[in-house]
Amino acid sequence: MLEGLFDPRGVVVVGASRDPAKLGYGVARNLVVSGYPGVIHFVNPRGGTLFDRPFYLDLAGVPDPVDLAVVMIPAAKVPQALNECGQRGIHYVIVGAGGFRETGEQGRALEARCLEIAREHGIRVLGPNCIGYLDTHIPIDTSFLPLPGPIQGDIAFLSHSGAICETVIDWARGQGFGLSRLVSLGNQMDLNEGEVLPAVAADPNTRVVAMYMEGVGDGATFIQQAQMVTPEKPVVAIKVGRSLGGRKAVASHTGALAGRDEAFDAAFRKAGVIRARHSEEMFDWARALAWCRLPRGPNMAVLTNAGGPGAIAADALDANGLKMPELQEQTRLELAQILPEAASLRNPVDMLAGAGPREYADCLRLLLADEGIDGIIVILPPPPVTTAAEVAGAIIPVIRSAKKPVVLALMGEELIAHAARLFRQSRIPDYRFPERAASVLRVLYERSKQLERHLSKPVTFSDVKPEVVDTCLETARVGRDGFITAACAHAVAEAYGLPTLSYRVVRDLDQALEAAREFGYPVVLKLDSPDLPHKSDLGVLALGLASPEDVGDAYQRILHQANESIPDVYVEGLMVQPEHQGGQEVIVGFVRDEQFGPMLMFGTGGVEVEALQDVAFELAPLSREEAEGMVDRTLAGRKMRGFRNTAPSDRETVIEVLLRMSQLALNHPRILELEINPLRVMPAGEGALALDVRIRLDPATA
Repeated sequence: MLEGLFDPRGVVVVGASRDPAKLGYGVARNLVVSGYPGVIHFVNPRGGTLFDRPFYLDLAGVPDPVDLAVVMIPAAKVPQALNECGQRGIHYVIVGAGGFRETGEQGRALEARCLEIAREHGIRVLGPNCIGYLDTHIPIDTSFLPLPGPIQGDIAFLSHSGAICETVIDWARGQGFGLSRLVSLGNQMDLNEGEVLPAVAADPNTRVVAMYMEGVGDGATFIQQAQMVTPEKPVVAIKVGRSLGGRKAVASHTGALAGRDEAFDAAFRKAGVIRARHSEEMFDWARALAWCRLPRGPNMAVLTNAGGPGAIAADALDANGLKMPELQEQTRLELAQILPEAASLRNPVDMLAGAGPREYADCLRLLLADEGIDGIIVILPPPPVTTAAEVAGAIIPVIRSAKKPVVLALMGEELIAHAARLFRQSRIPDYRFPERAASVLRVLYERSKQLERHLSKPVTFSDVKPEVVDTCLETARVGRDGFITAACAHAVAEAYGLPTLSYRVVRDLDQALEAAREFGYPVVLKLDSPDLPHKSDLGVLALGLASPEDVGDAYQRILHQANESIPDVYVEGLMVQPEHQGGQEVIVGFVRDEQFGPMLMFGTGGVEVEALQDVAFELAPLSREEAEGMVDRTLAGRKMRGFRNTAPSDRETVIEVLLRMSQLALNHPRILELEINPLRVMPAGEGALALDVRIRLDPATA
């Protein structure tokens, strides 16, 4: 995959320079110093030599072999350089210069021109606005970053930010772990993270891929490629742009769209990518995934020489959804033969401050042998009567031979520095505080469960009527914000088998009274206007109408309020429905994300849905497992299983509604949003009813 880029026979640096202050000098220096075994060429029209190699005046004069060009010239000259690469037969180019779409419209136009030229010549481009890549095993370094580079390792790092790359290299050296590859993606004019990820993951020297992401170039491609990678190798990512300020920073940095954070959560779940909240967490987890065995279950033990850190670890494990079971009786009996009488033989095992290398090693062996334990945190603050390094020397052989994960909470700084080096040299992850160690065990357990799951197939139904929806959307009256009439929205829902409450649209008071008599009192009366989709907010909804007089008063009041709210409002009519009581109110719907497509939603419904924020999201297409997961992640879903004195609700119907809605969203891309609020869910086996359906269309196709 992308062999000419990541394993080239020869590399040419266009814009190489003898001036150490120029980036072109940095790239040339790093290529030579890296020990790259292929051929290195430099191009500079001024001629001369650099690092005992000649400057060629242009690309045409560069001899074979050359598979990759690293272009380090001003942005305005890049189109010409791409043309010359194409004429020379070079099919992979790294563009390091900035000055493209991240700078505004003029830069965006220049980037579009470069992409056009690249496609004319069949060139694949990494960048622009990037620092290139490096591989510690080939080895090769096409970056201009300061030396020394990273030490050789087994974690690959993909980044939208070049500055983050520089920081990670230096930090990783200090933390004692190495990198296999590092790739700066930049603006992703051509190659994006979805295409680069499988090529990097295919590297046999890479065990884990870590990613710093500001957005995605192609959401569908990213999910598809990640789904193929993650069953073989774990991928851990941090996605910035959660806040408004973060999204603005992303836009100004690479011109990328940060996207909805909920959509990225859903995309990562579907793709099998593990999402970290911050950079330190990402590399905490990546190290453990590269170096540790996976636990069989969630049952963890803590081994400590101090009660306070042990209590912190216990709380942290609980907060991460892990369990601390009682140790087996045989384990406690054998611990008692090793430890002082005052030691705690329960979980956490507190050996007391006098514990030395022998106690740590022997107790750790016993915990590893306990069949009820799946993983262990060993807490090691500076011991008072020995050294942390001596303890490390005793327990490293035990950990290396273990078939269960063991992570270290190596607490302190200067007094544990030697021990930290020993653990890292032995590929045993250490963390300064128990909280970090606990989160690592959670991620190891999640990875274990992830590998047990099989990619589920989306559910589809054969009784849906897409042609009815197409006709309805073609003839729908579209309001000022893209919404269609409630009657049309109900018809769309019915065409896909979504259960809706009976209704009639009326255009005068007599029709309203007739409909009320047919349904039976009490009834609900609400305006049907595509210009006023939020009925309860504007007072164009009346509940509990128990008599003809109530209907008459409400009819006049709603029409008056509609005209007061929006002059010249279009009114399709008023909708009469029987008032439906009982059941649990939930919200279901979807919104079309600009990067990942339809995103399904489920949660607590009613007028306070935005205030409660009890919602879960998944991307279409939905499998049954994903629909069940959406429901179970919310309080609304947990209530459906029975809550206090409330009987269980019809969970099966809700899951079917979500699956049918997923199919509807995929089949009809004109629909930007669909919301049912509330969907009133009756007791188990009695179904559900959509009381209100809203649909908004894409203005470009409405």
